[in-house]
Amino acid sequence: MKLMVYSHDAFGLGNIRRMVAICDYLLKAIPSVSILVISGSPALHQLRLPEGLDYIKLPCLGRDEHGNMSVKFLRSELGDALKLRGELIRTAAANFQPDVLLVDKKPNGLWGELQPTLDYLSQQLPSTRLVLLLRDILDSPTATIAQWQRENYYTLAETLYDQVWVVGSRDIFDAPQAYQFPPALTAKTRFMGYIRRGGSLRTIADVRQSFNIAPSDQLVLVTPGGGGDGFRLVDTYLKAQSAIAPTQSIVSLIVGGPEMPSPQKRDLLQRIGQQPNLHWLEFTDDLASYMTAADVVVSMGGYNTVGEILSLRRRAIVVPRTYPVEEQWIRAQRMAELGLFSAVHPDVLTPAHLAQNLLEELQATPSTPAYQLDLNALPRITEALLNLKKSTPLVSKSELVA
Repeated sequence: MKLMVYSHDAFGLGNIRRMVAICDYLLKAIPSVSILVISGSPALHQLRLPEGLDYIKLPCLGRDEHGNMSVKFLRSELGDALKLRGELIRTAAANFQPDVLLVDKKPNGLWGELQPTLDYLSQQLPSTRLVLLLRDILDSPTATIAQWQRENYYTLAETLYDQVWVVGSRDIFDAPQAYQFPPALTAKTRFMGYIRRGGSLRTIADVRQSFNIAPSDQLVLVTPGGGGDGFRLVDTYLKAQSAIAPTQSIVSLIVGGPEMPSPQKRDLLQRIGQQPNLHWLEFTDDLASYMTAADVVVSMGGYNTVGEILSLRRRAIVVPRTYPVEEQWIRAQRMAELGLFSAVHPDVLTPAHLAQNLLEELQATPSTPAYQLDLNALPRITEALLNLKKSTPLVSKSELVA
């Protein structure tokens, strides 16, 4: 089986990390599968890529914290870069001849760059099965419905795709209902559950020893994901240290993220270097090891980070972003209501508030939440992929496209 995976990744590391996790599991579960990933992520080469997977790196596009898109490195216009990316994707599909194309989030790709590939497959390779993969929450219902209507996503997803896989649970967020999927699209949508994360490469003792953490010390891991908009969280955490008594014996490890702007990173490094109980890593492809060793995690609310927190059963304070999309806050609020972790809205985030929350979590008695999150997405995706390969494709795709 040849599987082609499209993940545009114009901001952060979330999409590509999620897709690589899926690919890693598939390669272990289906020995005959060969996977080609197409992505614009600038950090793709830094991830641990499993054997059996290769990738084509698209020219990078960037999105700032206000949602504005631009070319990240090439000195070219956005339209030219999108055309180049679209041609690269189409050429890859024509030569790789995938049995299944797994598309992340956007039915026709970032700004429509996947459309030439979809047209080619419908006309030249109609047997290729198409699957749209959606994370649990895209954005607020109002914003998502408006975007899907504006971009014609409802029609594209309903007519071109064989199935829609949601890596989430209906009881956390019912995407087809909230986003007003038409009946035919709802019928082909499958809830897979959340992706179980983990796979630590180092022991707790090894992690603690590497930072000279005494047995009586408590370790706090601070992680703002890719770091592109994580400065405020780390800055607030550093300021919160003054409100915590030295007798607490807290050691902090801050994983800033490879996309944090250089001026912000320099500011944080200067402040961190002045305190021996603060440590910095720019990036790690083994966050699970540090998370497992931590007594409390302070993080933003991205899909992957939350998945790791819950898979590893860590106590956590989640401070989600709310702009330019509300996805993280919707997820954090719902999961906090279920007792899975503590959530702090960024509008009320202050050093004093964060310090108080941190001390409460450090002093809390460990307990098992009454609600158990469904973390079985990966085996369900494997079964669905195998069943999809055996089934009959939509016979009218080319007619629908035409």
